[in-house]
Amino acid sequence: MKFGIIKERKSPPDRRVVLSPEACKKVETTFSNAKIVVEPSDIRVYKDSEYTDKDITVASQMQNCDVLIGVKEVPIDALLPNKKYFFFSHTIKKQPYNRNLLKAFLEKNIEFYDHEVIVNAKGARLVAFGRYAGIVGAYNGFRAYGLKYGSYALPKAETVKDQPALIAELKKIQLPNIKILLTGKGRVGNGAKEMLDGMGLQKVTLKAYLEEEFNTPVYCQIDALEYNKRKDGERSSKQEFFDKPSEYKSNFFRFAKVTDFYIAGHFYGDGAPYLFTKEDAKHPDFKIRVVADVSCDIDGPVASTIKASTIADPVYGYDPETEKETDYKNPNAIAVMAVDNLPCELPRDASVGFGESFIKHVIPAFFNNDKDGVLERARMTKDGKLTPRFSYLQDYVDGK
Repeated sequence: MKFGIIKERKSPPDRRVVLSPEACKKVETTFSNAKIVVEPSDIRVYKDSEYTDKDITVASQMQNCDVLIGVKEVPIDALLPNKKYFFFSHTIKKQPYNRNLLKAFLEKNIEFYDHEVIVNAKGARLVAFGRYAGIVGAYNGFRAYGLKYGSYALPKAETVKDQPALIAELKKIQLPNIKILLTGKGRVGNGAKEMLDGMGLQKVTLKAYLEEEFNTPVYCQIDALEYNKRKDGERSSKQEFFDKPSEYKSNFFRFAKVTDFYIAGHFYGDGAPYLFTKEDAKHPDFKIRVVADVSCDIDGPVASTIKASTIADPVYGYDPETEKETDYKNPNAIAVMAVDNLPCELPRDASVGFGESFIKHVIPAFFNNDKDGVLERARMTKDGKLTPRFSYLQDYVDGK
């Protein structure tokens, strides 16, 4: 079984890779029938020489490989027919801009597996960059706070080596006695929490956060049932909220009245209530003035996120009165950090973490007849057709 690590060709370039040199070596030593070939690349965070130093073949021989593995979408003209591919295709939600990519899989007889749908039997994702989005998103949020108020200056995350170095930078800053709210307790939320804990911030209970004043900066991490409640007032469970989100309403405003800086690290499902609306943001009691929206749903549950920002220009201002973009330094503006590809700013750490999951959950499936069904669940196309699990995309493919 020959695996090819493909060069990233999407623009702007992504420096991440699914398997680092150490990860490639681990695959070849763990599975005697596995061989890895790395396509040469001048943008990858690991130099070609770092692979050859581990005795990993670096060569432009992707046509000789059985399985081709990348991170971002492969341009249609670079897709090799009759191959197995793994990458993020951004098609499972019928994204209009990638319809032709999914069509190309079918026309070129590509057996395609999407990283986003590599899940266990219960549907939980097995490989993801979410933790690193949370890590970088929290850091960028503190950087945005310093920029808005001119109180300190942090270097851009992409210029800092790794997570410990980011935490070291955060430890240098002097924060006023602000209250910081973090939503979400999954990969993203807990990645952000690592940063808050790493810089030594005090974590307080929900009750204390809402009711007390502090003479140091503090944070509170909340989950879905703490910022949503059933419309009928009955008790509920987190699973019920995920199953029937339309029966809930937001209970977030009580936090907005006491929060200075908000980090959005939650998962947002279709039909769930918005956390805060444009009308909420107009309210005189609405206090939030800096938002790090790691989840980055445009015109969605966090009303101030009216567009994604970029690594080059990560912060913009939202004017609650006009509902339009403005200078983030304006006193009335909410400074919004909503970069939608945060893990790109920490490419080494993100590549190592993703690769560990990929080796644990995906590579073995090629050598054990996919006994856990991981490949079967992630396979979107085969023999020029959508697989039954993804047949709901047929109308999208047909342009209906």
